[in-house]
Amino acid sequence: MPSPARSGLLLALVAALSFATLGIWGKLAGEVGLGSYEVLGWRFGLVAAALLPFAGRGLTLAQRRPLLGVGVVYVLATFCYFGALGRITAGATGLLLYLAPAFVILFGWLAGRRPGAARLGAVALAALGLGLVVGLPGAGDRDPVGLTLGAGAGALYAAYLLASEHWLRGVTPLAATGHLALVGAVAFGGLAGARGELGMPDTAAQWGVILGIAVLPTLIAVPALYGAVARLGAARASLLGTLEPLFTVGLAFLVLGEPLRPAMLLGGALILAGAALAQKPERVTASAPSPAPSPLS
Repeated sequence: MPSPARSGLLLALVAALSFATLGIWGKLAGEVGLGSYEVLGWRFGLVAAALLPFAGRGLTLAQRRPLLGVGVVYVLATFCYFGALGRITAGATGLLLYLAPAFVILFGWLAGRRPGAARLGAVALAALGLGLVVGLPGAGDRDPVGLTLGAGAGALYAAYLLASEHWLRGVTPLAATGHLALVGAVAFGGLAGARGELGMPDTAAQWGVILGIAVLPTLIAVPALYGAVARLGAARASLLGTLEPLFTVGLAFLVLGEPLRPAMLLGGALILAGAALAQKPERVTASAPSPAPSPLS
């Protein structure tokens, strides 16, 4: 495997493992009395304050616009995700979100980049594995608005990855992360303030959760993801990102003592197989141009 691909693979695994801690921190946040939007506002606010003074120094407004635009797409995906969580089950929401690799390939196909059989097979294996790990939609998942928001979260996350691949070439991962965090801090901090949730943490436990969620699934995970996208492309990086719920299940077992079901183990094996298949080099061919319409049609 070439060196850039090897480093991209490592960065994608670091990103998936770091993002996987987000669910753990989210549960701990509720236990110490922090609201979801409150902790997100602090999460992104601290990261923006830590990175922008040096990572964003010297950038012009024209250079900052695409960085902020990528942050807006990410925040919209997050809003859709939380909106779906309020209407359908967490399993169905997660399944729709992690169908992002399918959306990445679909968007690329629409743009004229036809995927090979290996890439399509990797998406199929990952989707099947995700269904076993996070659960298939059930009786509580018949809300059309919730399903639409969940699908929107997956599509917008795919758009975020593609925008990162195309708009942020030559931009350092820390500068990109700092601007994304700035958008997130304004959006989630404003929403928490509007709901009367935004306040100063007053216990060591609350500060511990906020610092943990700022460092692992943000300060480490987001730059690692940008680095993986730059080296592997959005499609391969997003397929490796499907390892995240598998890592979350493992961490929940180790940290929270949640049980492992046999279906989770089988689903994990399928996700791993899909992630491995996604790394197979393949030539992505351009779609043939559509023929001119017949004057008789």
